[in-house]
Amino acid sequence: MYSVLQASRGSVKPFVHFNPKQDADLLRKAMKGIGTDEDAILMLLTSRSNEQRQEIKAAYKKAHGKDLVKDLKSELGGKLEDLIVALMSPPRVYDADQLHKAIKGAGTNDKVLIEILASRTPEQMKEIIKAYKKEHGKLEKDIMGDTAGHYQRILIMLLQGEREEGVDESRVEKDAKELFAAGEGKFGTDEDKFINILGNRSTEHLRKVFEAYKKLAGCDIEESIRGECTGNLEEVLLAVVKCAKSVPGYFAESLRESMRRAGTDDDTLTRVMVSRSEEDMLDIRAVYKKKYGESLYRTIQAGEDTDGDYGKALLYLCGGDD
Repeated sequence: MYSVLQASRGSVKPFVHFNPKQDADLLRKAMKGIGTDEDAILMLLTSRSNEQRQEIKAAYKKAHGKDLVKDLKSELGGKLEDLIVALMSPPRVYDADQLHKAIKGAGTNDKVLIEILASRTPEQMKEIIKAYKKEHGKLEKDIMGDTAGHYQRILIMLLQGEREEGVDESRVEKDAKELFAAGEGKFGTDEDKFINILGNRSTEHLRKVFEAYKKLAGCDIEESIRGECTGNLEEVLLAVVKCAKSVPGYFAESLRESMRRAGTDDDTLTRVMVSRSEEDMLDIRAVYKKKYGESLYRTIQAGEDTDGDYGKALLYLCGGDD
């Protein structure tokens, strides 16, 4: 039931008259001979669900004796290749690979660590840990080896996904007061208090705490975090707060940021568009339109860096104009 509800907020839905063998043959045809029919490839793969893509992979191997992902890599290049290859990974394997790249690359890509650990559900986190173990080893050990201090502590809490359930009305006011006393209310900051409350309470409970906090402090909790914390700890706490308030809201902001600067942050843009296409893209689009006064579709369309086949693939994943 859960997955059906989830899937219905995605822009990419399972293709109704699905025939994996036929799709495999179409892809082979698009890649055979001189030149590659990028259009055929991206139209087909963005209109199949991830599960269906896995079936196409198997059918391709069976019919043509070749590895579909390897063939796609050799035929495509650049940003389009990154996006198409991302679409071919099962979602949690994709998350695990992104985390591995973030940790093991030159320097840590904290942006990716924070985004994935703050936004995935506890069930998804468990699957990510499993997928990571299969491919790369122990995720917790790798995060521990690459991070330190308060930042490390909250990441490990998020990784373990042990949040409490429900709302404890009797504690809402107390939590808000403790957060206030730990930051705005004193000289210096008690980071542990922030971490304990933001890392342990359920998202429903936190939403109530944030309301109470605003009445108490006269400002949003985000404002206080910006004033009290710095660096990666500030970033991860802000991500936790935003995701507790609204995961689609968090991703709408991420997408906006990725396309706002001179030079698009294509890694973030691709990662978010691919990983949310079957989760909550419709909600992200609605928040985006409301918050920024233009549709996500038009922002992608107008981008200088989001043109050509890559731009087309992004628009297919977006799924429509609002």
